[in-house]
Amino acid sequence: MGRNARHSRPARQSRAPQSLLAQGGATMSAHQGASHTDLALRDWHPHGGSADADLLPELSTLTHRARDLARNDGLMAGGIQTHRDNVVGAVLRLSAVPDYRLLGWSPEKAREWGNHVEAHFRSWADTTDCDAARTLDLLGLTVLALGGEMVNGDAVAIPHWLPRPDSPWATRLSVIEADRLETPPHLEGMARIRRGVELDRHGAPVAYHFRAAHPGDALYLRGDEAMDLNRWERVPAFTPWGRRRVIHLHAKERTGQTRGKPIVSAVMREFHMAGKYAQNELQASLANSLVAAFLESDLDQESASALFGEQPRDAWATSVRQAQSIGKLQGAAVIPLPAGAKMSSFTPGRPNVAFEAFMLAVERRIAAGMNLPYELFAKDFSRVNYSSARAALLEAWRYFHGRRRWLTSTWLRPIYELWLEEAVNAGVIEAPGFYANRYAYTRCRFVFGGKGWVDPVKEITAAKLRLEIGVSTLEQECAEQGLDWEEVLHQQRIEAQRRAELGLQAPAQATWVAGAGTADKADPDDSQPPATPQRNRGAEQQAQQGGTA
Repeated sequence: MGRNARHSRPARQSRAPQSLLAQGGATMSAHQGASHTDLALRDWHPHGGSADADLLPELSTLTHRARDLARNDGLMAGGIQTHRDNVVGAVLRLSAVPDYRLLGWSPEKAREWGNHVEAHFRSWADTTDCDAARTLDLLGLTVLALGGEMVNGDAVAIPHWLPRPDSPWATRLSVIEADRLETPPHLEGMARIRRGVELDRHGAPVAYHFRAAHPGDALYLRGDEAMDLNRWERVPAFTPWGRRRVIHLHAKERTGQTRGKPIVSAVMREFHMAGKYAQNELQASLANSLVAAFLESDLDQESASALFGEQPRDAWATSVRQAQSIGKLQGAAVIPLPAGAKMSSFTPGRPNVAFEAFMLAVERRIAAGMNLPYELFAKDFSRVNYSSARAALLEAWRYFHGRRRWLTSTWLRPIYELWLEEAVNAGVIEAPGFYANRYAYTRCRFVFGGKGWVDPVKEITAAKLRLEIGVSTLEQECAEQGLDWEEVLHQQRIEAQRRAELGLQAPAQATWVAGAGTADKADPDDSQPPATPQRNRGAEQQAQQGGTA
């Protein structure tokens, strides 16, 4: 009895879903998005592959189309440049902040060590000594790599050891096109080699395979150089002692993703169609602008023949030549018309009155796909006020700060580690136990270009209040404007001393920063009465002169 009951229970359970599915004569689904009977969804059956299975077979097509957009579409070119300007900008400065707790140092020693490192790093990063091609500094290489990552999906740099007699440094970076990162033909099909990236069983890169020449240079290579198209080089990811040999910049969106993809992959179709639509509208408007009017005739064939005699075609041509002034309409002109003809004005349908509204909707969609507010993407602030513009920029800067953090951790910090290792081994920088405390010594931040101000008065006032209530620091406020806080204080002290020498008063609204950092050091004698606060000095001067505060 019990055994029969156990066998009959699954049968009853299996019939229950069938009865639910049969209700209404259509398949029911707990999630409407999973329905196979909905007319809008029944033909939607995307493939469920891994990150590499979904991306790698189509990566070349996405890359080539993204490059074409970057070359020929103004919106795409502007969007890429907007990312470059806001993620990196025109400033790139190292801020070395070693972990003094791990090293057993005092904060003062760590700050002094960091300032020493920063000075030597500038001698390498701010010159072309960092570039194997001797054309760009580190800022230029970073902007180049970021642009390559956005268009191609990947940016790759190979560090080289290239001593030169005119340079104290031997570490150089060679940025190469991601197209050269490819699996050799004889290794195709190996599960652990994905588009040139060789992985271990944990998914960590152990080596990279590069073509000796770019596949697009086939037209320019001759002789032995042409053989480089069929040569590959396997480059280990690290040396036996841990020095990085390949820097691979790409954004991972899914676990197990080996290569990156262009930033416009999700909106590439909209980009292409919007560009064609705008071009067609422009061509139609241009064609319509070339027509001013039409000549119409209401004569039938027999009447025209009788009017123009035995040679109607020749007579019509003569009549048209006599009315050449119709070809160029001028003010107060008397226009002779051919016999039997009248002039009708031409009313074109271009420009399309709905063109701007339609393109605005499409551009907003594209801007969202590129993680940019529409106003910043299109450089159009005509429809916004201060509040909405600031809200849009704040949203954008959340994204830009994330990209800066990603760029620092995957590109700039590995580069800094390569240089610092050379500087330590050369005896330029003292770092006892460097390899055992690599993280503590290479801990750093990078200062990028400033984000600027929408309303300088409001935002400077807000920065002052943040400093006064202690929710911010001078270092943070200066970093947001692409400045080094210590250099700012040193420069302010120099200017204050020079003003004192010349007998000039300090600007009342600027001394709230400089006075706090220099007043105590400028007058160490505590027996003197305290100085009058800077903010009241202007009022006292006015009172002494008989004015009102």
